Amino acid sequence: MAAGKGSKGATIIIKRGGDGGGHGHHGGAWKVAYADFVTAMMAFFLLMWLLNATTEKQRTGLADYFNPTVVQTPGAAGDGVEAGVRHAVLQDIPDSENAADFEEVARQVQQQLTGSGAESMQLTNVLRHVVTRMTDEGLVIELTDLTGEPLFVDDTAQPQPALVELTAIVARVLARVRNELAISGHVRAYPEMLVSSPVWALSDARAHAVRNLIERAGLDPLRVQRVSGYADRKNRSGNPMDPANNRIEVILLR
Repeated sequence: MAAGKGSKGATIIIKRGGDGGGHGHHGGAWKVAYADFVTAMMAFFLLMWLLNATTEKQRTGLADYFNPTVVQTPGAAGDGVEAGVRHAVLQDIPDSENAADFEEVARQVQQQLTGSGAESMQLTNVLRHVVTRMTDEGLVIELTDLTGEPLFVDDTAQPQPALVELTAIVARVLARVRNELAISGHVRAYPEMLVSSPVWALSDARAHAVRNLIERAGLDPLRVQRVSGYADRKNRSGNPMDPANNRIEVILLR
């Protein structure tokens, strides 16, 4: 009988051991909960850091990015834009009546000038000449030469057909905002052996050529606040004679 009771006791101990294993399995859930807690705390501290490290304008821009409120409506056809660029962006852009709105306006302009709204391969190819970037002065829209695809004829201020189309697109997009504009011309350097370097006159002439084109495309001339020629003084490439330095900057001022 003692042996029998001992067996039953051993059986009970084994069952308890099984129950204990079950509790050990469920007890592992705390690790998942702890990982979730750590992730939430990281997100919280990141949010607190952003709130302290950004300006009011930047915080507004971030909020607008994750909660867009811009209403986009189709533009009307038959507005004088050439047939080759009629598929240019047809979305309205809100006015930037205060500094907080400018970031959103600039983002909308950037989207519309980087090919994201293109409906044809022709338009996509033309928009490859566009590079945009934000500065303290405003949104810089660079119209740049590509390898084998210059925007001007040789070393002149005569625009290529691609530039005529491109400026029509730029004018169409910028006509949807009210900010003032500045235009600057930049050219590559020329050999020092030249008796008379054309860089100053050429950069200025090209800047005015673009001004004429966007005004001809319908942009209000009164919005252009200055037109400048920077010669070869602000190169993009480490090689001053690199054709990549040839560009026109249209700046949407803050």
